[in-house]
Amino acid sequence: MEHIVSRQHGGSNAPDALALACDRCNAYKGPNLTSIDPDTNTVVPLFNPRQDTWGDHFAVRGGYITGLTAKGRATVRLLNMNAPRRVALREAWLSE
Repeated sequence: MEHIVSRQHGGSNAPDALALACDRCNAYKGPNLTSIDPDTNTVVPLFNPRQDTWGDHFAVRGGYITGLTAKGRATVRLLNMNAPRRVALREAWLSE
């Protein structure tokens, strides 16, 4: 369980302020609340699993996660969601 908004930014330990995250995603996210959309170079908020709907912002294509919106693209980029090992693991999981 990880904080969606880090404690240093006022996040709490309430259940609705936490989300499941792998250790890699959590490490890449750190205390960030925003990132830069690689298509527009604008600063945008990161995907919030308590407020946003996954399918509105992301699509899985093969083992890759594609950002469909500025928020999705910025989140994919910041969390390094398409690192080679992650893509390989996703492809293996999807083939089962």
